[in-house]
Amino acid sequence: MCRVIAIANQKGGVGKTTTTANLGIGLAMRGKKVLLIDADAQGSLTASLGFTEPDRLEISLASKMGQVILDEPMDLGTGILSHPEGIDLMPGNIELSGLEVSLVNVMSRELVLKSYVDRIRDRYDYILIDCMPSLGMITINALACADRILIPVQAAYLPVKGLEQLIKTIGKVKRQINPQIEILGILMTMVDSRTNYGREIEQLLNDTYGAKVRIFENSIPSSVRAAEISAEGISIYRHDPKGKVAYAYQLLTREVLRDEP
Repeated sequence: MCRVIAIANQKGGVGKTTTTANLGIGLAMRGKKVLLIDADAQGSLTASLGFTEPDRLEISLASKMGQVILDEPMDLGTGILSHPEGIDLMPGNIELSGLEVSLVNVMSRELVLKSYVDRIRDRYDYILIDCMPSLGMITINALACADRILIPVQAAYLPVKGLEQLIKTIGKVKRQINPQIEILGILMTMVDSRTNYGREIEQLLNDTYGAKVRIFENSIPSSVRAAEISAEGISIYRHDPKGKVAYAYQLLTREVLRDEP
């Protein structure tokens, strides 16, 4: 039973890519077969996992979605990259920008990514989708094929207030396209709990959304070590295994696994 989780927030810089990579590798360390999908035209997840020139890759997510649109035969194994920490990656790159524009004229345009994911999901226990920082058509595609959504939010006033639009969009997708979708939870990132401000933001998040949406027990602390890993091509578990961020992502992984049916 494969679980597809979209990591989404229309605001950039909230830790989506870091969370996708470290949660995915955390799940792989627990013996799960994991595929990460980079659904961001910037290719940040691809680059942060060590594939430093995503725009030069011959096959990417845009290629696969293009094959679905044209109803071409597809070799499911091609294009998937292996990372030394035990996960697979379907890379993303700038071609997704052009694809997003062309989706406007495609029949069942919200379901193109779902068609691809449905073909490969029996190979994996978890598929994690790193969404771009927008609520455009590629992100809607990710929500249309996901079972759960994990929402990272930076511990600051404006990102917390901005969640309302995302939650409304998820509700609309649930009503119109994907009735199975549920919010897995809101994950606080870049938290400095030593400050009054950090504690006030946590309280604001709980007061505003806690009654309707699960908020993960564990948050991700602010750390320079976490910012360094994107240049290294490795996870926080290898870069700083005894650090507070590695420990926080281990706790998050346990919470996600507890949610298994």
